[in-house]
Amino acid sequence: MAGIYIHVPFCRQRCLYCDFFSTTQLRQHKEDYLSAISREMELRRNYLGGETIQTLYLGGGTPSLLAAADLERLFKTLDHIFPIAHDAEVTMEANPDDLTPAYLRTLRALPVNRLSIGIQSFDDEELRFLHRRHDSRRAIEALEACREAGFENLSIDLIFGLPGQALARWASNLKEALRLDVPHISAYGLTYEKHTTLYRLLQAGRLQAVDEALFLEMFSLLMERMETAGYEHYEISNFARPGRRSRHNSSYWTGDKYLGLGPAAHSYDGGSRQWNVSALLPYLSGMAEAKPVFEKEILTPQSLYNDYVLTRLRRCEGISPTDLVIRFGKGALSYCMEQAAPYLKRGLLTEKGGTLHLTREGIFLADEVISDLLWLDSATKPEV
Repeated sequence: MAGIYIHVPFCRQRCLYCDFFSTTQLRQHKEDYLSAISREMELRRNYLGGETIQTLYLGGGTPSLLAAADLERLFKTLDHIFPIAHDAEVTMEANPDDLTPAYLRTLRALPVNRLSIGIQSFDDEELRFLHRRHDSRRAIEALEACREAGFENLSIDLIFGLPGQALARWASNLKEALRLDVPHISAYGLTYEKHTTLYRLLQAGRLQAVDEALFLEMFSLLMERMETAGYEHYEISNFARPGRRSRHNSSYWTGDKYLGLGPAAHSYDGGSRQWNVSALLPYLSGMAEAKPVFEKEILTPQSLYNDYVLTRLRRCEGISPTDLVIRFGKGALSYCMEQAAPYLKRGLLTEKGGTLHLTREGIFLADEVISDLLWLDSATKPEV
């Protein structure tokens, strides 16, 4: 299984919290960007070794700023260069205010069959704080319009733990999301990433982060409400109706190969990772000259093991001892279980059918647990 991610770096305005690479200069650079993406496809057509593409994902930025003709151009080039499965999952991220009935009708004529909608909140005050372009009414209208246009495979993003957010407000957001019966929900605790406006406000003392106890209470409420409503908690921040997991994101967590196109996009071929320059003009000029600007890391057994532990423990399937031995040897399993022992004793990890999982309490402390299971430079090297 292999996937392709296309980074569309354009936004109308920057959100307060966003740390992804983006620019508001759509009009000035759209044509050059589309040409550069097509050129990159040509240059990197062999990156995935001819594997059939099972998932496509347009992320951003705001892909829904592209017109239907722009998207059609991208898909035609993709189809010409790569072997794409007839039942491939094709996801596009979108802002609610872009999803008009007319725009959705044009998307239906394209390969897009899944929409990931950046709602973030159903509370207008919170949306204004986050510098989102839409209000709660427009978010609800967008979801209704998607369904009327024939899109059923829908996902929404929500954020919790905003400064000043009370538990009751978060509960209200969850109630609205569940009322709308969206098949997939990604819910993230707010993080203060460096180089964002949000981080600068925090450092300047102009806002205060929600305290840890309340943050964990919000996360607990999220898990309880989702479980009661019949959602599968298949990854720490992701919940899905049966059969509605994100196939593309799941492939990241299971170690499948993927090709990332566009500025700041990351790629993985099983033995190395590389990432394009996080700046639009160097990306464009590099593609124009057929000299891509990127960095590359050859993955060591240590980094492959660490990636495996990190991604598997975040998923509900956990770490399979058999799979771990096949990939890394018996020494790696011994090391992993030795490091896991204190957390098994504390009830933060559990073994179900021999498979290692985070418990409910362990999910709250996932970063601590996972970091202690990693193979660090100072640790005794497991024999692989």
